Amino acid sequence: MRRGTAVTAAVAVLALTATACGGDGGSSDSAAKGEIAGTVTYWDTSNDAEKGTYKKIAEDFEKKHPKVDVKYVHVNFGDANQKFKNAAGGNSGAPDVMRTEVAWVADFANLGYLAPLDGTPALDDTGDYIKTAAGSTRFKGKTYAVPQVTDTLGLFYNKKMLKKAGVGVPESFDELKKSAEKIKSRTGGTALYLRGDDPYWFLPYLYGEGGDLVDPTAKKITVDDGPGAKAFARMKDLVDSKAAVTDSSDGQENGLKAFQDGDVAMIIDGPWDIAGAQQGKEFKDDKDNLGVAPVPAGSKGSGSPQGGWNLSVYAGTKNMRTAQEFAKYMSSAEVQQRTTEELSLLPTRKSVYEKPSVRENKMVEFFKPAVDKAVQRPWIAEGNSLFEPIRGQMDAVLTGSRGPKDAADKIGEGFRKVLKDYK
Repeated sequence: MRRGTAVTAAVAVLALTATACGGDGGSSDSAAKGEIAGTVTYWDTSNDAEKGTYKKIAEDFEKKHPKVDVKYVHVNFGDANQKFKNAAGGNSGAPDVMRTEVAWVADFANLGYLAPLDGTPALDDTGDYIKTAAGSTRFKGKTYAVPQVTDTLGLFYNKKMLKKAGVGVPESFDELKKSAEKIKSRTGGTALYLRGDDPYWFLPYLYGEGGDLVDPTAKKITVDDGPGAKAFARMKDLVDSKAAVTDSSDGQENGLKAFQDGDVAMIIDGPWDIAGAQQGKEFKDDKDNLGVAPVPAGSKGSGSPQGGWNLSVYAGTKNMRTAQEFAKYMSSAEVQQRTTEELSLLPTRKSVYEKPSVRENKMVEFFKPAVDKAVQRPWIAEGNSLFEPIRGQMDAVLTGSRGPKDAADKIGEGFRKVLKDYK
């Protein structure tokens, strides 16, 4: 999941992890006997609006297991990946359990930093997990995490602006482009804010043209096949036709503000920004004015990347059994129902969607159709590294300094430097 707003690290608590991580010195005997006891350090990467709830949930594990001491540490999402690698690689200060972004699991597992969870207490009722969410936990035939939260991108739209313009919610980018003139002439706003600063937002256009970044089964780079160029051409055409506005400075902040203020009728965004959108003048006094639909389709269909969060156990933990039980608890249906009720996060367990409090949640209602269409990303160790070659090419295409085909070819060249065994 991509979250555009950085969260603040609990610096003072982070300092504690150097001595507290990996369990306490007396936990090994308890773990060997199968007793749930000892210290478990948990790194939570949730945002500022979420961390209070996750801290309480972690502490509730202690109430269920009085012999366990949970050390909760809030870590800035932007810093967490490298902090964990530094701690695990140096064999000092790594947490027993970490909330890992879906794209990190394969990377960490490939480095040997995560414990395989197959056949352990961490995996409970695995058939209840959404298929795409479960897919992000596996690497080279083994399971290295349990799914906690899922998400994807959807189309946020201003109901009043579309109604005033006399247009419907576009199901395709072609429809969106055709509606743009009416939206401008009747509301004064632009149809779409197009994020051109974050490679994650390139994926819906790529999927919509029937493409993908790579084919991990065939070990083939596919971003520079036809769909990559078509995706860039689609984005450029939306901007050139003035159906969309964009900038390369801070698309997260600028795009959300433009949508909040009614300067644009639509924006592609994730569930983490629903609360933020509703704080804007267009929605603050009329939250029902906000609509969410699946991202518009390209020439081949509609697709949006799967995001979300998993829970992983550090391979070097001194309290393996308790860490496994803690991961199981944090991914349980009970906890997922609670985080949906309190934070409107999207569950990874199918059974939780059947609970009335979840089924009737407005934000779940908004995003469930989009999640159902989410495209499972290639879970390879280099997955995170594939975004950087895309970043500069998005800006080059949207500013007109490079053509769509040349940009797609440049990305392919960048990928081949990372994926040396791919053709």
